[in-house]
Amino acid sequence: MSARPDDSQSSPLVLCTTEGGVARLTLNRGSRYNPLSMEMIAALDAALAAIELDRNARVVVLAAEGKGFCAGHDLREMRAHTGDDAWLNALFDACNRLMLRITELPQPVIARVHGIATAAGCQLVSMCDLAVAADTATFALPGVNIGVFCSTPAVGVSRNIGRKRAMEMLLTGDAISAGQAVDWGLVNRAVPAAHLDAAVQHYVDRITARSAKVIGLGKSTFYAQLEQGVRDAYDTAGRTMTCNLGFDDAAEGIDAFVGKRPPAWRES
Repeated sequence: MSARPDDSQSSPLVLCTTEGGVARLTLNRGSRYNPLSMEMIAALDAALAAIELDRNARVVVLAAEGKGFCAGHDLREMRAHTGDDAWLNALFDACNRLMLRITELPQPVIARVHGIATAAGCQLVSMCDLAVAADTATFALPGVNIGVFCSTPAVGVSRNIGRKRAMEMLLTGDAISAGQAVDWGLVNRAVPAAHLDAAVQHYVDRITARSAKVIGLGKSTFYAQLEQGVRDAYDTAGRTMTCNLGFDDAAEGIDAFVGKRPPAWRES
């Protein structure tokens, strides 16, 4: 994160740094709870597209400035385009592409969540591969409260927490705590805010100590098989295992295990 975040309209919408194999993307409109405006979506999508081509980036940490992670779409912007179906369709098409890019990215993406993550902000958390939250964070799909059902956020959230719990959030608009989000499967861990960076770093260290090529293949296969029937999923996973065993890093990993030594990855 930037040491001195600048929330002015002239400052970058997304702060980007890469160091030690870690690409850090920070939503930078904290005074407004980092709404997913058309411009914010474009900036975040462009940053992720650049990371996909960066061989130095092994893992992505997605964070946010201000008092909360992300409040969802920019309601004032959407209200200003009421009746303009072409613009609204373009907004949701762009947001859908962003969400899919996260799962299609070869690098794992970790959400670092504090404060609120609501509506499309909750969706953003759900699409990340891992999520760590401060124990004071809250999550909600509150669109029903203002007459706008959270249909697109439900796509990602329901694939994390299941049908009944997703419908509870959608129909009531009520927020759930970080502890509930862990219990329901929306986030991996909830920790005191002072320990949030250390908890994220735990996953960063584990991921960067593994083969990047193996993780990229495994991530793509994981999401592909989730959308298939069980027979096709096993076929896909089996072919992936065969491919994986042809990697130099698979040979090195097995030899290191048998030889009781640390592996020296060649394709990291």
